[in-house]
Parts: sequence; structure tokens; C-alpha cells
Amino acid sequence: MTDRADLDIALIDRYLSGDIDAFNELMAAHEDRVFAVCLRMLRNREAALDATQDTFLTVFRKADRFKAQAAFSTWLYRVAVNTCYDHLRRQKRKQADSLPDSHDAPDPSTDDLLRAVDVRSDIEEALLALSPDFRAAVVLVDLQGMSLEQASDTLEVPTGTIKSRLFRARKQLSQSLGNLRPPNEHQTGDTGET
Repeated sequence: MTDRADLDIALIDRYLSGDIDAFNELMAAHEDRVFAVCLRMLRNREAALDATQDTFLTVFRKADRFKAQAAFSTWLYRVAVNTCYDHLRRQKRKQADSLPDSHDAPDPSTDDLLRAVDVRSDIEEALLALSPDFRAAVVLVDLQGMSLEQASDTLEVPTGTIKSRLFRARKQLSQSLGNLRPPNEHQTGDTGET
């Protein structure tokens, strides 16, 4: 296990022994990543804040159910994703609002800042169009940088299912987004030969 995983287990043990400060340390160590997962899943800042709070309330109440068979962070992200699924079910008929453009940095690969804003909103819409299961796989692996095995543990599905969901989600994203970059000279098919 890593130093972070060992520290998390020690903090859980301290919390379960009655040390509330240990839980505060756990929360401080993981709240940014939990919020990031919730924000990517729900695409609404207020809903993500609520889901983050609900995640930590669940962990606070059910910390005794954590079994150190996997890393604490894996269990925590599973709770966060399940909490997001609950929020999505509750809001199934409502359309989530996109984040204001001022909350995200522009795409660094785009030179034109106005174009970067357009691209980001297209990506947000394409992510929202994915099913929650596909979105969870993309968020955890592509946006949060988890390995396939970590995402598999987090979502409690086989690694093959994660691969399948990623393949299908990426295919849907590719179809939704098309080619967002304008073609350059090398992509126009003009080889310069006559």
C-alpha cells in the first residue's frame, strides 16, 4: 500500500475509536477529488457540492463498514459515485445547468480563447448525453486518472465492463463532438502534387 493508503487506514481506525479530528483530516485530504468526481458526474456546481457533502455524511455514518481489502480512496469514490447516481435519479426529469465558463480554465491546446469556451461547452453537453454508467467510467478513468482496476473497484464491476463502457462512451463522445478543430493544411487532403 502507499503512504496515503496507510495514513487513511490509520485515520479511519482513530475515527472509529472516537477521534473526530481524524475524520476531519480524512475529509480534508480527499474532499477536492470527491468534489471533482461529483462535479464531472452531475455537471452542476450546487448539485456537486450537495453530493460531496452527502458522500462525507455517508462515510461519517458508515465508516465501520470500510474493510481494508481495497484502498480507502477506492471505497470513498464508490460512495461518491453512488451518491451521484442517487442525485441523478432524483433529478431525472430536470436538465442540469452547465458550469459557467468562468469556473474552468480554457483548453490549453486551443490558441483562441473564444474557441476554447465553445469547445468546453460542447464537451460538457456530450458528457451529459452519456448514460450515468458510461459517464462514471469516463470521469474516473479519463478525467480523474484512475487505472482500469481502480475504476473497476470503485464502480464494483469487472475490469472488462469498464473497458467496454469506456470504448462505447468514447465512441459516443467522438460521434457527438466530431472534429472540433478546423482542418489545417495537412488534413485537407491537398498533398500539393499535380
